[in-house]
Amino acid sequence: MSSSGSHFGSDLDVDEEPALRIALERSKAPARRRATAVLHLHCPRSAATPHANQESGAEKPESASTPEQSKRAVVSYWGIEPRKLVKDDGTEWPWFCFRPWDTYRPDTSIDVTKHHEPKALADKVAYFVVRSLRVPRDLFFQRRHASHALLLETVAAVPPMVGGVLLHLRSLRRFEHSGGWIRALMEEAENERMHLMTFMEVTQPLWYERALVIAVQGVFFNAYFFGYLISPKFAHRVVGYLEEEAVHSYTEFLKDLDDGKIDNVPASAIAIDYWRLPANATLKAVVTVVRADEAHHRDVNHFASDVYYQGMQLKATPAPIGYH
Repeated sequence: MSSSGSHFGSDLDVDEEPALRIALERSKAPARRRATAVLHLHCPRSAATPHANQESGAEKPESASTPEQSKRAVVSYWGIEPRKLVKDDGTEWPWFCFRPWDTYRPDTSIDVTKHHEPKALADKVAYFVVRSLRVPRDLFFQRRHASHALLLETVAAVPPMVGGVLLHLRSLRRFEHSGGWIRALMEEAENERMHLMTFMEVTQPLWYERALVIAVQGVFFNAYFFGYLISPKFAHRVVGYLEEEAVHSYTEFLKDLDDGKIDNVPASAIAIDYWRLPANATLKAVVTVVRADEAHHRDVNHFASDVYYQGMQLKATPAPIGYH
């Protein structure tokens, strides 16, 4: 109790008092004091400390305004702090959105030219729908590959999240496992979101592009949700063809980089850490690994659709987990 008491004392000015007594004292405090306690729970230490000191009459610590103070964990009654992680070079791990064990090296040798030839009527419809989107896409973005990649990832991250949620709910309803497919789809959704975070370091969306994202996401999320409920095999086939288009788009991106039409700038720090790229990696290396990810997503979704076409459920086949 002494160690926890000293910790609480540093944050809440209740040094060496048992946790139970603290809780009782708080329950009897006036509403104004309880509001201050809530502020401690939700505000950073740099923001919460002045309120606490004003309430208790204590002087404001000199270190409260230092840069290190603003980097501290959120003040919490429960004293939960994140693990301190370091990189291989001994520096502190800078990212909260992913951890070292989430990083990986993509298989850039994957076949990026592979194409699923549509045979069944549903496949032909899926292929036609996806290919028809190429015309308005080219008219809107033309050769602005970075902007296209930015908006593409806001859409690409939706289907795996929807599929994962629906499989999760199905697993709960039917008291059955998913064969790992919930995790596989969630890995895909997180990977697509990390693509977005990476390209945010390359370009920023314009106001009308942000509006387009809101409109497309509102329509696409609901359409894919109901489509997945009606026919998962069709939904996965659509995503498989969408990923084929993504591979094609990133291939065009690489061509313009090779031709010098786009500056091959140094890779962002987040990309270097996430894909374990060399320190001197460039934008071309980033686009190459992103394309490899999209090719993997293409294969996973076509495979999932084939499982349904064979009259089986996804749980009957081991999910491709661990790529990311």
